[in-house]
Amino acid sequence: MPNSNAKLHSNPRSGREAGRRELVSRSLQSAQHCLENQDFGTAYAHYLLVLNLAPELKTPVKETFQFTLFKWAEELDSLARIQDLFNCYEQALELYPNDEVICNSMGEHLFRMGFRDEAAGYFHKAVKLNPDFADAKENFYRVANWLVERWHFIMLNDAKRNLTYLRAIENAVHSGSKSVLDIGTGTGILSMFAKKAGASFVYGCELSKTMYELACDVVAANNMQREIKLLHLKSLDIEIPKHIPERVSLVVTETVDAGLFGEGIVESLIHAWEHLLLQPKPKNQDISAGDYGRVIPASATIFGMAVECKEIRRHHRVGMQEVAGVCLPNSVQFFSPTYAAAGLEETVEPYTTEKLSRIPGGYRALTEPCQVMTVDFNNLQELKSLAARKPWKLSLPVTEGGILDAVVVWFVLQLDDEHSLSTSPSEETCWEQAVYPVQGLLGMSCGFACSDYSVKTGDTLMMEVCCQDCYLKIQKISSLPSECGMDFSDRDDTLSLGNEAELCNALAGLQTSTKQDGSTPVCVLESTEIALLNDIAYHECFKAAMSKVLLSLNPSKDLHSMDVDGHGSGINLQENQNTSSLGVDPDALYILDVSEGFSILPIIAGKLGPVRAYSSVEKDQHQAALHVIAEANHFPKETLEFWLSHLEEESVVLQRPKSDKLWSIIILDVIETSGLIQQEVMEKAAISRCLLHSGGKIFPQYVLVYGMLVESESLLLESAVQGTEPTLGFNIAPFINQFKVPVRVYLDLSTLPCVPLSKPAELLRLDLMNPLLNSPSREVKVQICKSGRVTAIPFWYHIHLDEDHSLDTSDESSHWKQAAVVLDEPIPVQAGDELVLDVQHHKSNISITVKR
Repeated sequence: MPNSNAKLHSNPRSGREAGRRELVSRSLQSAQHCLENQDFGTAYAHYLLVLNLAPELKTPVKETFQFTLFKWAEELDSLARIQDLFNCYEQALELYPNDEVICNSMGEHLFRMGFRDEAAGYFHKAVKLNPDFADAKENFYRVANWLVERWHFIMLNDAKRNLTYLRAIENAVHSGSKSVLDIGTGTGILSMFAKKAGASFVYGCELSKTMYELACDVVAANNMQREIKLLHLKSLDIEIPKHIPERVSLVVTETVDAGLFGEGIVESLIHAWEHLLLQPKPKNQDISAGDYGRVIPASATIFGMAVECKEIRRHHRVGMQEVAGVCLPNSVQFFSPTYAAAGLEETVEPYTTEKLSRIPGGYRALTEPCQVMTVDFNNLQELKSLAARKPWKLSLPVTEGGILDAVVVWFVLQLDDEHSLSTSPSEETCWEQAVYPVQGLLGMSCGFACSDYSVKTGDTLMMEVCCQDCYLKIQKISSLPSECGMDFSDRDDTLSLGNEAELCNALAGLQTSTKQDGSTPVCVLESTEIALLNDIAYHECFKAAMSKVLLSLNPSKDLHSMDVDGHGSGINLQENQNTSSLGVDPDALYILDVSEGFSILPIIAGKLGPVRAYSSVEKDQHQAALHVIAEANHFPKETLEFWLSHLEEESVVLQRPKSDKLWSIIILDVIETSGLIQQEVMEKAAISRCLLHSGGKIFPQYVLVYGMLVESESLLLESAVQGTEPTLGFNIAPFINQFKVPVRVYLDLSTLPCVPLSKPAELLRLDLMNPLLNSPSREVKVQICKSGRVTAIPFWYHIHLDEDHSLDTSDESSHWKQAAVVLDEPIPVQAGDELVLDVQHHKSNISITVKR
């Protein structure tokens, strides 16, 4: 009987097991059948069932499951079923939590959808799981700036800044401030300073998940994990006693940007004073520091001056009325995003940032530095009144004549009575300066409008200053010529009543006379797009190369005579317009410009002959501006069209212009402004070659990559924390250096502090027209011409539109910046040595390593 009973009890189990195996087998067969029919959604559901019922099959079906997941995710993406897509990846990662391929693919979807922080997290996880996974590494490097911003490395390497903060914190703690809250702790370095100084209770809060986790690792590595409590919270969300037991006596923070207020220091300190800090020290009372609240930094003073700077000018003002024969009419006004009056709906920073000591071409001060304002971080009422404070006027007497390009701002951070830090352009500092480009200057000649940006000694610059949206704003900049005779010598920060009334009347008349007509297009371009529009060599080079191709394809046409503005052969403009109005030339050649951002190349092409030029600009504002430019250049309407409006599926940009037509020229964006190669450019070139008719060309036809060996301490300091010395003995470098990237971008070789150790050498060729000339890797021998330490390999490009026309991205007038590979370890070299560089090109990324 016991045996019988055992058999009876085992039957249900064995029956269930047989049923499970049968279901798994049928589901696998169904999944395979669905894959054959490209029914990826159903196949994915079958595989989920199989893997949940039979976890032992995870390894055998892993690759097929990944393929099914990726195909199904592509379908969901195309159908905009975003939540379903994320659900699929979450299910997949539950089954394969340590699969680097799935993590990387999830990151790619997130990145395409604009979730860069989240994408970077998945890329980083994939790299940690498999450090040799090339796709994940390249993806991670491209988004690492969003995970850990590059200024963390520069600031942690600034030993002077670190020591000054340490000394101020020591003073506060030694005087009795024993409980400390570090707002925006970052790596946790200020919290560790407080603990080292002897604080009894230290709390640090950090909103970024990546930085919070990094700080936890850093604090643990320095054996302070039991003494410092870290919170993954915004300081505005900290509650007592939920997160910290009671109010603290000291808040330390460095949540300041180049414009001082841009990281929200005012809002966070108002909240801290109201909810987290002890009451401030009463005046004229001698009490222990532990019984009242205080803030480090204690205060700040902001300074400003007007400057002339060609580099700032070419990135924020269009400096010409004609580009490669194309007239840029006054009826289109171009502005960069910093121009507050340009009609932007969203809040954007009203300034850019520059390290003026390294700006190409330098700068020239047009005024003396002037105190803009002060702020006391230990005065709650003053902090609360900042946002509500009405704009106030500031005047700067011009001491040196020149062209007014920007107002530059910096500050002195007073940590306590003894210790301060300055971000002045004349200081060796890790901070950049805030730059307010002058656009749409309100010029005055005793009340009359003037469009000139030149100022002369004795003139006065007037501007309005305010604090809104957590930013310091400098706006309504105007120039008051000395002939107007207004005397500002006896004023402090307000005008005398009579002169103020006179100025207000003049400004009122000026603003009325310069008020924009509602029909005048305002075109807001990125600063890089304005620099491109100002790049004369770029447009002239394209004009010449396109002329050559069009002439070779249609030799019967005199291209110069087809120039619709009537230049060249002297063709009668009216006759040309009459001819154009009859309809599109049946022999018209098709040109497609798929370069990113705002581009006038299609209009340049349209002036060269009988063509149909297609622009790929997306923004309505940009299209409207191109229409106005086309009309000003007497274009027939059908000559310029917007390519994306012709596409049924915008993701497939590269396709025939018409079922029976092919392209004569396709213009691709090969090099990013940052100095990197555009992603998937070789794949785009492969498709483009199939869309060209005989004799058609891709521009550029090929690209040569050049580089040289240099010694640059600056690049080392900007790329990785250099040991424990700059961080005053604290072990931070190994943790934050996990997020270093091998390539630094947006460099200006003309001002980069470096010593060249070799001559430029050709490293690689990327041929878009003849792929047989391409090689994924190459070894290059480089001769050392000067002894030193090789720390980096800057690289740039010669972009060949054809054999006769090329562009050098290292030219100072170029809108492109340069990039550099920074070596993990410097290599000592002697003059006459030879190094071998291993240059590899993989999926639009270049890696350069030195072979020992």
